[in-house]
Amino acid sequence: MEREEISQSKIWQVIGASAVGTMIEWYDFYIFGSLTTTIAPLFYPPENQTFAYIAYLATFAVGFVVRPFGALFFGRIGDLVGRKYAFLVTMLIMGGATACIGLLPTYASIGIAAPIILLLIRVFQGLALGGQYGGAATYVAEHVPDSKRGFYTSFIQITASLGFFLSLAVILIIQNTMSADQFAGKADGIGGWRIPFLISVFLVGISLYIRMQMKESPIYQALKTSGMTSTSPLVEAFTQWKNLKVVLISLFGATAGQGVVWYTGQFYALFYLQSILNINATSANYIIAIALLMGMPFFIIFGALSDKIGRKWIIIAGCLLALTTYLPIYKTMQSVAGSNVVTATSQKDPVTGAIKLTPQSLDDTGNLVPSQKVLPYTSLRDLTANPTAWYLILLVFVQVLWVTMVYGPIAAFLVEAFPAKIRYSAMSLPYHIGNGVFGGLLPLIGLSIIAQTGNIYAGLYYPMGIAAITVIVGSIFLKETRSHKIWDEVS
Repeated sequence: MEREEISQSKIWQVIGASAVGTMIEWYDFYIFGSLTTTIAPLFYPPENQTFAYIAYLATFAVGFVVRPFGALFFGRIGDLVGRKYAFLVTMLIMGGATACIGLLPTYASIGIAAPIILLLIRVFQGLALGGQYGGAATYVAEHVPDSKRGFYTSFIQITASLGFFLSLAVILIIQNTMSADQFAGKADGIGGWRIPFLISVFLVGISLYIRMQMKESPIYQALKTSGMTSTSPLVEAFTQWKNLKVVLISLFGATAGQGVVWYTGQFYALFYLQSILNINATSANYIIAIALLMGMPFFIIFGALSDKIGRKWIIIAGCLLALTTYLPIYKTMQSVAGSNVVTATSQKDPVTGAIKLTPQSLDDTGNLVPSQKVLPYTSLRDLTANPTAWYLILLVFVQVLWVTMVYGPIAAFLVEAFPAKIRYSAMSLPYHIGNGVFGGLLPLIGLSIIAQTGNIYAGLYYPMGIAAITVIVGSIFLKETRSHKIWDEVS
């Protein structure tokens, strides 16, 4: 079948529509994690803040664990019915679930029902996101030239960090318009923390309107016209060894390492600043947001570079750099933060069994004392006038740079690794296991390890171990896909 020529303006329309919608879905998903320290005590028994914090992280992690199931369900729809309709449905589910969090009564109002309902909402969010990414990445990749697929799909890759950045920006703007008690819901009013969730309704409405104007992917249209679509995409993808082998190699040789590097450089860094180094929550949000803004152009740089030298070795290099530099980076973060945290003591509640975590610093006489909050700024101007903040921004930026190396080329690689008739299903599963399970569980696992051991660096051993596996498996088994011509499958 003759390839449909697509104009440059049409390509940018496709990228714009896909990227805006995907960014909003990431915003919806990550606003939950960005507000961890503020609203964790609101939805769980308030007697033990550390227990509430870890329980909230567990609820956060559930959204990641169910992502592979969303990938299977919506991936099948995307391969059977079409790319466009699958990710229209996922956006409706995500937007509705996010708005529900903004309206959900707290533990003080409805007791144990609050965390249970919150958990169910996170399940729906995870299912929706599981179906979203594969559709957006496939849709864009099936419109663009083979020689520039890494460059063009990198604009989809930037949306995850952009959604995270947007969530932080919205939170900071709202925090600056009210007192801390008003934002946390301790004063009169609905609680400012609800506003970022409710804003999602308007963002999703805009994105749905844009996406409704889009046509189906030309490659999928060609498959359907020629009768080449799969009638059983899940069976073909995961029971035929030639395809299952690629799924497993893609998971352990690319997306697992990519997932832990992504979440270490952004979410784990945020949790670490706030909960271990005891940096003021607003200041920590500013630090991460600035580092993300500085790092975002590198998604496009490494995506474009992968068109020239290949996807494989950029991803492997990013994992290797992360593996070898995380300990020095986090030790330097500890030394420059100013809170002088050297350990985190934990105490088990004799009744509930919950672990209470307290960062400990050394006083002038060398004795351990509870750490004090540092960088207590609520304005960007005050924070950036402090050299310590810039040291921390630089250290987080380096981690974000590793993120851009592993994440910039990954969409192009996954699209090229699988045949078009099962592409949505096959690429979505390793992506969401790598990111949703290996990456998404990182904050919970990392901080739980710290709580159990008292070693403030022990949480890094998990992402370092997964990154090491990816370096080994990817170096040996991962095939370069840059030269793959995906239109040849329907020509």
